[in-house]
Amino acid sequence: MSREHPTITLPPHGKSRDDVIAAMRKQRAKDVDWHAGQVFSLVFHAGDEAIELLQEAYTLFFSENGLNPTAFPSLRSFETNIIAMSAALLGSSGSVVGNMTSGGTESILMAMFTARQWARANRPHIITPEVVLPRSAHPAFEKAAHYFDMKLVHVSVGTDLCADVAAMRTAVTSQTIMVVGSAPSYPHGMVDPITEIAALAQEHNLLCHVDACVGGFMLPFVRRAGYTVPDFDFSVPGVTSISADLHKYGYAAKGASVVLYHNRELRRHQLFAATEWPGGIYASPTMTGTRPGGAIAAAWAIMNYLGEDGYTEIAANVMQAATAIKGGINAIDGLHVLGDPPMSLLAIGSDSLNIYEVGDEMGQRGWHLDRQQFPPTLHMTINYAHIDNVDRFLADLADSAEIVRKFSLRKTGNRVTVGAAKAATRMLPENVVSRLTGRAASLVGTGDSGGVPQRSAAMYGMMGTLPNRGDLKEIVLDLVESFTMPEDKK
Repeated sequence: MSREHPTITLPPHGKSRDDVIAAMRKQRAKDVDWHAGQVFSLVFHAGDEAIELLQEAYTLFFSENGLNPTAFPSLRSFETNIIAMSAALLGSSGSVVGNMTSGGTESILMAMFTARQWARANRPHIITPEVVLPRSAHPAFEKAAHYFDMKLVHVSVGTDLCADVAAMRTAVTSQTIMVVGSAPSYPHGMVDPITEIAALAQEHNLLCHVDACVGGFMLPFVRRAGYTVPDFDFSVPGVTSISADLHKYGYAAKGASVVLYHNRELRRHQLFAATEWPGGIYASPTMTGTRPGGAIAAAWAIMNYLGEDGYTEIAANVMQAATAIKGGINAIDGLHVLGDPPMSLLAIGSDSLNIYEVGDEMGQRGWHLDRQQFPPTLHMTINYAHIDNVDRFLADLADSAEIVRKFSLRKTGNRVTVGAAKAATRMLPENVVSRLTGRAASLVGTGDSGGVPQRSAAMYGMMGTLPNRGDLKEIVLDLVESFTMPEDKK
């Protein structure tokens, strides 16, 4: 159901610097407070000294543009060094090349586009190229398939929550061009069996991409800190490309990621050049044209500031915290960590409690935990910002679980609401359910500031009852669309 929004125009007269900053600080007060170490996604924080360095380095190159390396040889030097350091960290024997991107999604888009272009050159009989990947792989692959007219073939994960290589082998056809594994997968923090997936790629002369966006700048240092880490990088025969985010466990400023290829011949398919434009020759290696020089400079700065010893020390501290959190979760009656994640990502599940209600209770205590599905879980990405909050987190989690175990009118209302939704989807015609679903979309953004409600257990429960996943997709698209619409005037 559409809604009219006020027209927003430029102010007729400029405002003072102090007024502008004050207005921005007022808006920022509505955001989650990641400084307190209570947000388990979105922000990676390596301490105040690192933040000050990043800010200074970013500001130093605030106006520079990474589009033209001949105009800014400093940025070219930074970027080539970043790529070389990243390649060496991820098992390169000297042939690996790559580029910086704005983030993991762009890195994955580039890897998928490169695979498509490689297939056009080497498998011209393939009309719609297929990519085989586990269901736990990041949705950026779906985004890439949507953009580039490719087909994804998803396979279920095994009981260990890792990619089922036997199922992947069965899914490979004459139209397959690439197989994918994660190191680790975001939902559960598991590292897929990359050695076996890459071997499968070699058997069929396919490309093999490893999505190490989360783990690329953490897993090598976890291993150096003495923990067991499965093989996942270019040292594994058959791995042809890797995506890894600097602005995650590399603790760089956003947005900074790398996409790496095992040789120049493969990376060549990614590059773009226009030579017949009246404005001159235009070329770029990735999706974006203009690229903020600050992000490149800040990434170089933090990598040199921390070095191997600094990253290893951080990884050791984070893993100590993650190990304590995993043990503490498993000790709480009714809660458990799914699988045995080797890094610092994990999912909290329950066989007896409504885990979304647990998440709501944690939200009331200031903790920001993402909700997941299939099965219902709460997600945690533990980084350096959380190492001093372990005991407080576990105490609040135990209290939240205890409250959820007890009877309350609100929880009863949640169950009644979800039960009614299930009954309605069984009894009502599909077109009626779809219309009701459309009206329910207006309930998604009913928080105090027009955002997601503070308590969302009933909402997530209802979403899980929808028989037509297309209805849910429309709700989500409506919500995404609303994010760029101006708020109603109060």
